[in-house]
Amino acid sequence: MDGTLVDSEKLWDVALRELAAEYGGTLSVAARLAMIGTSMADSMRILHEDLGQPHRDPLVSGAWIDVRILELFRTGLRWRPGALALLGAVRAAGVPTALVTSSVRPLVEVALDTLGRDSFDAVVCGDEVDAAKPHPEPYLTAARLLGVPIARCVAIEDSPTGVASALAAGAAVLAVPAEVSIAPVDGVHQLESLTGVDLELLAALLGERPA
Repeated sequence: MDGTLVDSEKLWDVALRELAAEYGGTLSVAARLAMIGTSMADSMRILHEDLGQPHRDPLVSGAWIDVRILELFRTGLRWRPGALALLGAVRAAGVPTALVTSSVRPLVEVALDTLGRDSFDAVVCGDEVDAAKPHPEPYLTAARLLGVPIARCVAIEDSPTGVASALAAGAAVLAVPAEVSIAPVDGVHQLESLTGVDLELLAALLGERPA
């Protein structure tokens, strides 16, 4: 979701930097980049370590971020280039789709006001799995909910963490970096944006896989 369908990472930047300021510090660029694609708990631990305040409770910090990011999501979500057109084409073709995100359910519910609640047959949130990305569980859960073998799924991801999760699950992967670069990985097709991506390309990604 974040950075793949909607340009929300900039909103996370605002909330995270405000929290760092609340704690009397400044979030480093390296720490911010390390958070992308991770769970809230991991992000808060990275923030605390970066500020030299490892004693802080990730749950307390996460609750602060939840409140602020909900405010930002209600007014500031914008589609990533090509994402709306591709999602519309996939849905029009009757292809099952799942949203697989590290964000928690309350935040995703707000985002769905922009994304469209009928855009997905299944939604897997970060607080609804035992192991978050880069573990394969989120994508395996999505495939199970769709009733589709994971080997017949294409995952579209914008972060190294998400790519690792999808690969470990066994999906074909299309990487479209947003805020952080993604190193070349065997079996991962990488593009600069989703502009021009169509059903034929998604089918080709599955066709490139060994039988």
